[in-house]
Amino acid sequence: MTERMQRMLEEYLTHQHRALRRCFDAAQAAAWRDPALPPTMRTAIRLRALLEAEQPVVRPEQQIVFQRTVTDVPGIFSDEELRALRSTHYLHELGNLSNICPDYGRVIALGLDAVRAQCTARRAQAQEKQDTDGCMFLDAAIMEIDAVLALSDRYADAAEQAGAADAAMRLRRIPREPARSFADCLQFFRILHYTAWAEGNYHMTVGRFDQFALPYFTRDRQSGALTEDTALELIEEFFLTFNLDSDLYPGVQQGDDGQSLMLGGVTADGTDAFNALSSLCLTASRELKLIDPKINLRVSARTPLARYEAGTELTAVGLGFPQYSNDDVVIPALEALGYDPADARNYTVAACWEFIIPGKGMDINNIAGLSLPKAVNDAMNHRLRDCADFHAFRAAVREEIVAACDRICAQVQHLYIFPAPFLSLMMDGCLDRARDISLGGKYNNYGIHGTGVATAADSMAAIHQAVFVEHSVSAQELIDAVAADFHGHEELQQRLRTQMPKMGCDDDRADGEAVFLLHTFAEALHGRKNERGGVFRAGTGTAMFYLQHAAETPASADGRSGGEPFGANYSPSLFAETGGPISIVRSFTKADLRETCNGGPLTMEFHQSLFRDPESRTKVAQLVQYFVKRGGHQFQLNAVNPDTLRDAQRHPEKYPRLVVRIWGWSAYFVELDRAYQDHVIARQEYRV
Repeated sequence: MTERMQRMLEEYLTHQHRALRRCFDAAQAAAWRDPALPPTMRTAIRLRALLEAEQPVVRPEQQIVFQRTVTDVPGIFSDEELRALRSTHYLHELGNLSNICPDYGRVIALGLDAVRAQCTARRAQAQEKQDTDGCMFLDAAIMEIDAVLALSDRYADAAEQAGAADAAMRLRRIPREPARSFADCLQFFRILHYTAWAEGNYHMTVGRFDQFALPYFTRDRQSGALTEDTALELIEEFFLTFNLDSDLYPGVQQGDDGQSLMLGGVTADGTDAFNALSSLCLTASRELKLIDPKINLRVSARTPLARYEAGTELTAVGLGFPQYSNDDVVIPALEALGYDPADARNYTVAACWEFIIPGKGMDINNIAGLSLPKAVNDAMNHRLRDCADFHAFRAAVREEIVAACDRICAQVQHLYIFPAPFLSLMMDGCLDRARDISLGGKYNNYGIHGTGVATAADSMAAIHQAVFVEHSVSAQELIDAVAADFHGHEELQQRLRTQMPKMGCDDDRADGEAVFLLHTFAEALHGRKNERGGVFRAGTGTAMFYLQHAAETPASADGRSGGEPFGANYSPSLFAETGGPISIVRSFTKADLRETCNGGPLTMEFHQSLFRDPESRTKVAQLVQYFVKRGGHQFQLNAVNPDTLRDAQRHPEKYPRLVVRIWGWSAYFVELDRAYQDHVIARQEYRV
């Protein structure tokens, strides 16, 4: 790392940038909360007001600028309006656009002057056709473009005054004109990404950075304008910008801001897309040791071991990434769901791990969660007494899962999403249709998380073994014990926890139930259409539901006590005695994971001491490779030290940069709620 980057990193780590922030004058919200104004114009007026209130901040050493100084900007609706809206519509999370990947590359290649000209020409057409809604959308988009250009001009002036000559010169062209250089591309992206968040959207993923930025990188490297060292320094400064405002972004916890960056995969013709820029991104992330951007790697059975080793080197510094996605599973799975082959090959991930298409997906990948342990519990409580055999019990579980899917699909009707005219300009088809992306895109699928897979599978395996094979406990005795939270049935609970089959042991008795559950979940959603014409996607991720559902779920037949946490994502139960990492991989790759392709990684924890030895790091890389070759869909690893984590709970001031992986995101441990901290500590550690 250069001395310049060391200085800039230190400035960030000491939070010097936060001293520049000030609250927005809330009285100005009256300008866009006028009941006579349509929501699209409200969004545009709000963004214009925010950008006008911004105070450009430039330091002499900076090459890439733009950061938030204004906070607490009121939303486009009053509390009363929101209550009325929620009474008639389904609002997902905050109601804003989220978990989406814009097509940054297209706008970077065009320039905002050209995009504005397109908007003007399209508005004339809309006016001719008396398309009032289209005219309004385009007026809003033009207003927002003008606001961005005005702020960019002010930043250019500020850069000149600060003596940042390169940044000033660049901002006299960017973002009006197309990017010419790699530095242009990075600065242009920063402006677009900044604006998408400022508009009110959140969890804006980065997408396939090493693909849309590659032409500029290659051109500068070939011309000699960029060396490997200067390129790395630019990438590190670029990565640092993702962290300047991240504490202002909405999320479940600090760090949950969705700034995921995808590397590798395949090109449009199916050839390997990993390149020199991809490699430098891994190096930059490893040197900075910052939680943003979250690095993801697309891999396949053909990926060389060296690439997994490079990923493991990044995991070793304790960031909880990269996360791996298997093209051999994901691409055909997306095609089976109706995605065009070219789009499927171009997939990236949303905020955490859900699969989306840059510039084309208006998918809502985390619209709801289904508790698989609850389905098993309900079947046990209502039907087990009457089941003549385990086949009948399986049928009862299937009915519960189908009924749960029925309820979820009914719940998410009448969806309303806040408009986002500026973001829409980076989404295919919006300008042509003169319609906001909030109304839908090429793909409008909904994803449903399936929580507690291992808890549910282990419970079914225990019922099969104890009730129908061993006959060591009757159905009624088991139901009574679970209902009592095992009070007075401690011996039975211990036997269920320690002597029954468990996922993670390569035991078909438990793993087979997971295969059944996931297939049933996928089958229950297959063929269903949402009101936007999209399909429902089943997944093995959990998001925050793994804590919520566990807290709501009483004791279960696997010996789990009421309220005891589920494993996060696709992982063994926290108390399960597993057979080690190989057994776990085998257990969690027996299902056809193409059926549950909303995403959701197998999550494993290793003691951080393991990564100190190059040979051991190679073994970890081989484990990831083994997972991929066995048909696993997603994999993420965490390098942890429970003793350090416990000490950090007691003395948070000593560990400001301690990073852990939560579910699909990494965060600073000391900034997490206690429930998340405790769950991370409780996770099973594995050794290779």
